[in-house]
Amino acid sequence: MSPDPVQDDLHLPENAFRELREGETYEPVVPASQAPPEVTLRSVVSGFLWSVIFSAAATYIALKLGQGIESAIPISILAVGASVFLAKFLKSRPSTLLENVNILAIGATSGIVAGGSVFVMPAVHILHLKTSFWQIFLVPLLGAILGVFFLAPFRRYFVRDLHGKLPFPEATATTEILMAGKRGGRSAIVLTYSAITAALFDFIGPAMHGWAENFSTSAIGALNGFTQKFKAVFSMNTAAAVLGLGYIMGIRYAAIIMAGSMLSFLVLVPLFAHLGTFIPGPISAGVGPLASMSAGDIFANYVRPVGIGGIFAAGIISILKMSPVIGNATKQAFGEVKHLLKGGGRETADVRTDRALPMSVVLIGIAAASLAILLYFRFSVLADEPRATDLALVSTLLTLVITFLFAAVSAWAVAMISVTPISGMTLTTLIVTAVALASLGLAGKSGMLQVLLVGGVVCTALSMSGSLVTQYKIGYWLGATPRKIEIGNLVGSVAASLATTAVIILMAKVYGFAPSPAHPNPLPAPQPNAMAAVLKGVFGGAGAPWFMYVLGAVIAGAVEMCGVSGLAFAMGMYLPMELNSPLVLGAAVAWFVQRSSSDSTLAKARHEKGTLVASGFIAGGALVGVLTALLRFIEDSAHVHIIPEITSWGGFGAFVGAWGNWIGLVVFLLLAWGLYWDACREKVDA
Repeated sequence: MSPDPVQDDLHLPENAFRELREGETYEPVVPASQAPPEVTLRSVVSGFLWSVIFSAAATYIALKLGQGIESAIPISILAVGASVFLAKFLKSRPSTLLENVNILAIGATSGIVAGGSVFVMPAVHILHLKTSFWQIFLVPLLGAILGVFFLAPFRRYFVRDLHGKLPFPEATATTEILMAGKRGGRSAIVLTYSAITAALFDFIGPAMHGWAENFSTSAIGALNGFTQKFKAVFSMNTAAAVLGLGYIMGIRYAAIIMAGSMLSFLVLVPLFAHLGTFIPGPISAGVGPLASMSAGDIFANYVRPVGIGGIFAAGIISILKMSPVIGNATKQAFGEVKHLLKGGGRETADVRTDRALPMSVVLIGIAAASLAILLYFRFSVLADEPRATDLALVSTLLTLVITFLFAAVSAWAVAMISVTPISGMTLTTLIVTAVALASLGLAGKSGMLQVLLVGGVVCTALSMSGSLVTQYKIGYWLGATPRKIEIGNLVGSVAASLATTAVIILMAKVYGFAPSPAHPNPLPAPQPNAMAAVLKGVFGGAGAPWFMYVLGAVIAGAVEMCGVSGLAFAMGMYLPMELNSPLVLGAAVAWFVQRSSSDSTLAKARHEKGTLVASGFIAGGALVGVLTALLRFIEDSAHVHIIPEITSWGGFGAFVGAWGNWIGLVVFLLLAWGLYWDACREKVDA
């Protein structure tokens, strides 16, 4: 086995980020002629460890914020830090570049599985559907496997044929971290202290009630009259994880999301409240008169469905915009199949850096996954239903067709802007599947559960395709073996599915995902609540708010015509404002850091330092959220008191209880300033 290249000479080739000239080829950092260690016991154990930890973190953050987190960057930093620790303190050899890529391939399944499963499967608890641990576990596992096999034929198209044409922002950042890590593990130190800071911040605040978790103008006594009359409320979550997410997201998408939230909470909610003064009775079945409803109730019953319609329309628009990409990738995939059927050998057999799973294995994998999905549907929910086999066949066919159509959309979106419209595409899947199965006679809770299973498999498959294309590109730049990346994702999805399912069930028991007597303050779980709302309309007999859906679709279309992301805007309309406003604050910090110096090299170094700190905020805040949930679970089960509450500390606690709203805002702004200050301490020669 050949070692890595000499560290002092380690750098990305000059043509790594630009289009290749006629006749020019790209030579990766570790050329095909070398074969340093890739899959080792060290990389496998580390990958599984990070997969479990970040699955728990990603699941919590998605349920709380409605935003998935990509675990690739934090895991790459930790892999680099562990390598330095082994070399300096344990006198062991440092990990090779390609070992770290393998750690990434296994560990990054955490964000993939959590980002897919958690947007759908909590709706099972919201709708009070009977299910089991293993029934939920199989959904993300089957979806992840399907996502790997469906994207595999498109690998060369995205990473080789489109080389230099797509920016791959996340892949670029992760690759640079892995490259820099061969010269030292200082980044891991930054990530560690920022994660500890965020963990303490979020534990003292939300867990110990050191201040209000959400700053809100509705809690300001001087504004009571205004709030009651106009129902216009501004709110901001004060969690460190949300601040870090906004920093990494950037000002453009954070501003678009916030613009959608402003339309919902500062335009549509006050508009409905104003109309309520002229309408004495209720205008929808099951809810009270508009005049007597709070701003939150108006949003939940009338404005949120507008956001759902916008997300659905934005998903359709994404498909239409991506149709040329789907066509080109499909053409290349079928070309490889045709070559195989003619008896052609494996073209990549003699080139290590292009050696992927053979097309025959991919086709067998798709067939095996399809059969497993069919059997799962047939003998799980539909076992006692009339025409169970027909329903299972239709469900499986819809799963395969929708996943095939949307896989390229998801991969292209991540390659372009590191954001994939999974929520909109999954809502599209649920609506299409619900209408199709309802027309075949499936109804009630069985219908709801079956549609959720389809949506969960599709959502996880699309999440996998979006993340896998990033890993493909990292491997292409560095010289990893594609086959080992694919296998790493397949085996890592098992651990990630187990951890994600366990956290979903834990959160359902401790916090809940919808208001109830047992859980008066549940986790927002915005996407699962949207899924549940759609299914209630189709199967519950209450009738879907189609007018609101259409209104949202028109808004999304109009926004797209203005050159703005309709999906980001619609997500802002749907998510609570307190989850969107801190994103803008975090993004504003990033904007100021990028302009903190006229020296572009220094400004870039400072921004990259801020990205590390923000990643630590996300990891630390999310992990302490999972820890808090576990402690609450123990408290409820054993009837003991573990987490101290600051509001019970005599006079000091009374002061915190009275001024918690303002304390939360002040300490959150101080945290944002600390992020800016720490980033600006970076020097060019660091």
